[in-house]
Amino acid sequence: MRSKGLLWAAGVVAVLVVVAGIALVAVQRAATPLNADTTGEASTESGGASASPGAGASPSALPCGSDDLVLGGLLPLTGDLAFLGPAGSTAIDLALADIDSAGGVLGEPVNYLAGDSGDTSTGLAAEAVASHIAGGAQAIVGPAASAVTVSVIDQTIGTGVVLVSPANTGPGLTDYPDEGLYFRLVPSDVSQGSALATVAEGLGLASGATIVRADAYGLGIQSAFEDAYAASGGVVEASITYDAEESSYAGAVAEIAATEPEFVLIAGFDEAASILREMTKQGIGPQDVQVLLAEGSVSTTGYEGLPEGTMAGALGAVPTGDPSVDGKDFTKRLLKQARELTTFAYAAEAYDATILVALAAEYAGCADGRAIAQALPEVANANPGSRTCATYADCLGVIQSGGQPKYEGESGPRDFNEFGDARWATVEIVRYVTNTRFRPIEIIGPFEVPLP
Repeated sequence: MRSKGLLWAAGVVAVLVVVAGIALVAVQRAATPLNADTTGEASTESGGASASPGAGASPSALPCGSDDLVLGGLLPLTGDLAFLGPAGSTAIDLALADIDSAGGVLGEPVNYLAGDSGDTSTGLAAEAVASHIAGGAQAIVGPAASAVTVSVIDQTIGTGVVLVSPANTGPGLTDYPDEGLYFRLVPSDVSQGSALATVAEGLGLASGATIVRADAYGLGIQSAFEDAYAASGGVVEASITYDAEESSYAGAVAEIAATEPEFVLIAGFDEAASILREMTKQGIGPQDVQVLLAEGSVSTTGYEGLPEGTMAGALGAVPTGDPSVDGKDFTKRLLKQARELTTFAYAAEAYDATILVALAAEYAGCADGRAIAQALPEVANANPGSRTCATYADCLGVIQSGGQPKYEGESGPRDFNEFGDARWATVEIVRYVTNTRFRPIEIIGPFEVPLP
């Protein structure tokens, strides 16, 4: 989805490293899950296959400590990304209902512990994780913000809890030493930054500026965008970072305005409205130059207070599911549960993360965090002989019949690479029509995400 005249690259070719045997990937992950990406045998389009542990057999060499799955939630109910919280929470509730109606996990209902991730300024995430761990959680779905994940990941690793994010995009998390306990269902900002650079190139924009949060999220997008844009011959005249707690963006915007940019890329959260207000004041708003927004700044509510028509024409990038997946029925289910929802970003991923954790515990025959982590690629990736299934009930039937499921749910195929990252990326480009409404104009993907 792009405006008229955008020329898209066909995709990104990644080089995947296949490691023989069931060894750990030494410098990439401290303990890579036993999965299709690292065995090197019976190679398939997904990168090879490991020996299936079989129904009810744990792939972990350690004794199983629990048959009862306790799942923690860590979504932004408050803070900069609070607009994502309601849909994500509703999606997890739907997934839990589907799991329990199909017979639960290892014959028991899932015990769910809700939690608020807040943002990095509140410390709520660490408190919620500590509470989840004390409550016996073996897996946590969340957080949404990459910076919040960075703030709690050592806490979860140290206690053997698997963390599955529906929305993290920070590139720095790819090769974080996570002992194989961290996964995410969306591609890193390497893909989003590349897509936005392609937008700028396709529009014939020769130079511009970037202004981003000085955290894992903003810096990741800035780096990926600027590298890809420079490779196409574009020039970034001003590369600005800011503290989200700044009271004024006048100085930063003035620095950008002095370069007379053809475009400005913004990678932030709620503060993007203040930045855009200042940009408009200084003559480089969306009505003056092309504004490109990273997904954290794409909102139906964040720009209500700006002068009418300010956002018209601004373009945003939203990592999304496989374009072949029709999400209308899932959206209807969400709305039936919570009619007040207006934003559905990452809801399908939150649903699928919950289902995948449950299937991994069932397939492993054990609800321990490390057993779940090892089994996650087994139930997500395409392996020789695996059977594709689209619901928890159907996948559970595959497991109970002695087979190996490949879950493809509400957000489409979600194969993991050897880093626990989503192997495939699809990025939707949207154009703002009003301050509170945007529409999709192009989809790029799915394409294989380049590795660091």
